Amino acid sequence: MKIGIASDHKGYETKEKLKNYFGKKYEIIDYGTNSTERTDYPIYGIKIGEKVRDKEVDYGIAICGSAIGISIACNKVKGIRCGKVNTVKEAIHAKTHDHVNVIAISGEEKLKKNIKIIEAFLNSKEITEDPIYKQRIDEITRYENDR
Repeated sequence: MKIGIASDHKGYETKEKLKNYFGKKYEIIDYGTNSTERTDYPIYGIKIGEKVRDKEVDYGIAICGSAIGISIACNKVKGIRCGKVNTVKEAIHAKTHDHVNVIAISGEEKLKKNIKIIEAFLNSKEITEDPIYKQRIDEITRYENDR
C-alpha cells in the first residue's frame, strides 16, 4: 500500500517521525513541507488531495497544527473525502462508514496517539455492502459531480 503524507511547518516534526515509523510497513511518499520554516497549509492539503485523487497513492495523511485547516484544503479537491480525526474510533468510522481517503491529524498531538489513529484507519475496510452507507457516499459524489 502506498501512503502519501504532507504537512505544514507545524506538522513537520510529526510527519518525519510518522514516515520513519510507517516506512517500515508501507511505501510512504512525502509531499512536503521539508522544514519547520513557516509555510501555508493549503499548499500541502491541496497537494496531498491531488495525489490521492490521481491515484499516485492509496491514502493520504495530512498534518497541520490543529488539522482543521489542512482538512479544509484537502476537501477542496474533487474526489477527496478528508476527515479530521482525533480518536481511534473516529478513524475507524471515517474509513468504514464514510470512505475517507485522507485523514487529517494534529501535529500537536502525542506521537503514540497519532500512530494508533493511523493504524486503525489503515487497517479498517470500507463497508460497501450496506446500502445505507453506499447511498450516503453516492449522494456526496453526485453533488460533487454536478458542480
